[in-house]
Amino acid sequence: MPRNRPGTLRATQPLQHRPHRWNTPAPDRIHGLSARTSLAVHRYEQLSSHYDVFPGVTDRALRRYRAFLSPPGRRPRYPYLDDCGCQGCSLDDVRHARDALDEVLHHLPYRARAELARLLAPLDAAYLTRTLPDPFADTRREWRPEVWWYRRLEGCRYARTGAT
Repeated sequence: MPRNRPGTLRATQPLQHRPHRWNTPAPDRIHGLSARTSLAVHRYEQLSSHYDVFPGVTDRALRRYRAFLSPPGRRPRYPYLDDCGCQGCSLDDVRHARDALDEVLHHLPYRARAELARLLAPLDAAYLTRTLPDPFADTRREWRPEVWWYRRLEGCRYARTGAT
């Protein structure tokens, strides 16, 4: 008796037992990442239930992180806390953008995680050199003492824009 091919057996199974197919098209590549890593990031963003992770957050957070560090010169930079707490506006605070990148980083497969970590390493080094340490960070921010990007001096948003 001839043996049935595996494809024939899978075709006769009901739809709910078939493997998951992605309905969304392949995303655009994230600048600086390979297509495979961009796809892994896209899949995690689609499946995540974390409030800070939504489709496209990694690309937007990387752009925000780079934009914060992009002005030339040696003057110190001061991150500021944004007043709006919605998902899109919260990325205006570079520290929240780094939080979103850290959340995505910890949930990627090994190779994608290593590639994203290699991309973030020079940005983190530039962040450390362009911002000043906060001497009172340990006493004021007891809620998140493990993240180093919150232990830097923050600026006033209104002083930056000239509003009173």
